[in-house]
Amino acid sequence: QVQVVESGGGLVQAGGSLRLPCAASGIIFSTNTINAMGWYRQAPGKQRELVAAITSGGSTNYADSVKGRFTISRDNAKNTVYLQMNSLKPEDTTVYYCNVNITGPFGIGMDYWGKGTLVTVSS
Repeated sequence: QVQVVESGGGLVQAGGSLRLPCAASGIIFSTNTINAMGWYRQAPGKQRELVAAITSGGSTNYADSVKGRFTISRDNAKNTVYLQMNSLKPEDTTVYYCNVNITGPFGIGMDYWGKGTLVTVSS
């Protein structure tokens, strides 16, 4: 079945960088198509928000708070996306979740999520 494997979290000082890879596996391409992959983040008690996403066609979308600092890229052959996070700020500290949006049989959209990786940015 579909698995979303994410990593790259950790502790970094403000102004530093992290790179978060996310790979989707177990996708049966005869019946499923990846529409987009992206990263979300959610702090305790807060709404989960989009950080960055990229479609299979290469279109990107970023949260205003990360524009100019984060860059999302893709390797469609590997079903992998990378979130390059530069100039990290303490307010970036939270759990980051990788999302894979898939169109499955009968055109039904499905979302798969990674387990989350913690990014901690010290001041």
